[in-house]
Amino acid sequence: MRSDITRPDQQHFVAPVEETPVAAIDAVKAEGKPSNLWRDAWMDIRRRPMFWISAVIILLVVIVALFPNLFTQTPPNNDCQLANSNAGPAPGHPLGFTRQGCDIYSRIIHGTSTSLSVGLIVTFLIAVLGVFFGALAGFYGGWVDSVLSRLGDIFFSIPYILAAVVIMSVFSQYANVWVISLAIGIFAWPATARVLRAEILRVKNADFVMAATALGVSRLRILIRHVLPNSIAPVIVITTIGLASAIVAEATLSFLGVGLPPSTMSWGNDISAAQTSLRTAPQTLILPSIALSVTVLSFIMLGEVARDALDPKARARR
Repeated sequence: MRSDITRPDQQHFVAPVEETPVAAIDAVKAEGKPSNLWRDAWMDIRRRPMFWISAVIILLVVIVALFPNLFTQTPPNNDCQLANSNAGPAPGHPLGFTRQGCDIYSRIIHGTSTSLSVGLIVTFLIAVLGVFFGALAGFYGGWVDSVLSRLGDIFFSIPYILAAVVIMSVFSQYANVWVISLAIGIFAWPATARVLRAEILRVKNADFVMAATALGVSRLRILIRHVLPNSIAPVIVITTIGLASAIVAEATLSFLGVGLPPSTMSWGNDISAAQTSLRTAPQTLILPSIALSVTVLSFIMLGEVARDALDPKARARR
């Protein structure tokens, strides 16, 4: 039956125009701010105790790295006395002394800036190279994707720790924070590039990308303004965890004797120098190891929380 057929006796009532203003009908009240991925992630992450624990520890590590003199006035190298070799805690020296008679607490405090600096430089280098190669390979495809993917495979097949050992052995006379950071970062970017490439392959087929293309927006502008911001979330997670891996890599190289010079304040150097005193004075090795482990664990915890918060499916399962 047709819906537009009416009975002759059917009456229609139409309200006067002045009693039904169009503006009042069309007005939509939006309560609160519009939801998006980053807002939802923040709302979720701030309710996680693990986030606050890791954030507080990381903030403390950053403050110690920037302002070590706020935590100790004892010089890490200039106040070493062999009479205090491997001695226990003493007034003004709460953690005891190393084999050379240096204050362990002061060396841990001053070594924080070195380890954190290497981690930040490596993370920045990995993020820049990974985002650059991953974005171009995923968005443009074709021969660009083939060339960059094979280049990434070449670097990915080389363990970056082994490559860093070779580079630091060759350039041992130039060993410093920048050289060891470049030795690690140059070979550690392919994982970030792979993750970003896979995410861009998913995002570039979205409707808003097709709309921008139909409006005549250039491909480079679409990549920078639309595709990359919607694909960057996994990169943030992997770089956060990668920062922890970079700190461990620096400590590993210094422990093996191919990292920073022994005169440089570094947790890896302190652990390497203390291995011969493990039986007689275990605190010289255990205490720097605890500082390294707590810092690395904090960044890993932050990365895990960020991964869960930026994944809507993970949030829905909780």
